[in-house]
Amino acid sequence: MNRTVRFQSPDMPALLSQGYSAVDMHYHTNHSDGSPSVRSVMKQAWKKGCGIAITDHNAVSGVREAVEADSGVMIVPGIEVSSADGPHILLYFYSVNDLEHFYRRHIHENKRKSPCLAIYLDSEAIIERSRDYECIRSAAHPYGYLMFNKGVQRCIDRCYLPPTFMEEFDAVEVLCGGMSREMNTKAAELAEDRQIGRTAGTDGHLLHDLGTVVTCSKAQDINGFLSDVVKRRNLVVGKEKGALAKGATGTALMSKYVRYAVPSLQIHYEQNAPRIGHAYRQWRRSQDRREQP
Repeated sequence: MNRTVRFQSPDMPALLSQGYSAVDMHYHTNHSDGSPSVRSVMKQAWKKGCGIAITDHNAVSGVREAVEADSGVMIVPGIEVSSADGPHILLYFYSVNDLEHFYRRHIHENKRKSPCLAIYLDSEAIIERSRDYECIRSAAHPYGYLMFNKGVQRCIDRCYLPPTFMEEFDAVEVLCGGMSREMNTKAAELAEDRQIGRTAGTDGHLLHDLGTVVTCSKAQDINGFLSDVVKRRNLVVGKEKGALAKGATGTALMSKYVRYAVPSLQIHYEQNAPRIGHAYRQWRRSQDRREQP
């Protein structure tokens, strides 16, 4: 892998001394399914010397709180939208006002009873509605988590989305702290093959996650930073979580979702029932071909 994707712990003092702004571009607070408060996140980011994109699931209130705190930390306005058909889509806006307008107009009324899981809009509709705004569209963990179809490229590979759908994105999350090295390497290769932007973040839900995976640019403001991502003038640095850290995250997430157990199961059923039928039809076609003389 080229040196724009570095699988190593970020040396924040060294990055800062070289003129880089380092931003964790995928982080969750207690405004969605994360544990930390915005106040504690801002203090930790200041201490570590990194910026942050608070990308709460289907929520923007954490971003507004962070901006109003005026902490001196670079804050990239963001949101992670959980689509009806599975993929998670990271959207980064140049202004918090645009982010909030997008949320009010397209996300809020489409949320379901399990607020962090899939909304009523599918991934194609989310991308289409984002076109009215100046923002960057990044495919979060494009090869998905575990058995779930939470990645755009996984859904493309399984024929749930058209093969050209990745062309709708400005960037790919090439280094996600919650993914395996194998999946991150594939994501980095995907971005390289398509020559589109690279983003990286911890997908953090706990305070100690913050800043262990960062996106770096020599720009010192949001406009320049996001422009560098789109133009591939940035680098990404970080290491994936170990088994213990992933276990701690899983435990924290369970406590957040238990109150929404019934609507969450309903959403998972709706997402996966058509896929079971799809898999069965593929199996039947393969059996029919084998039985032909």
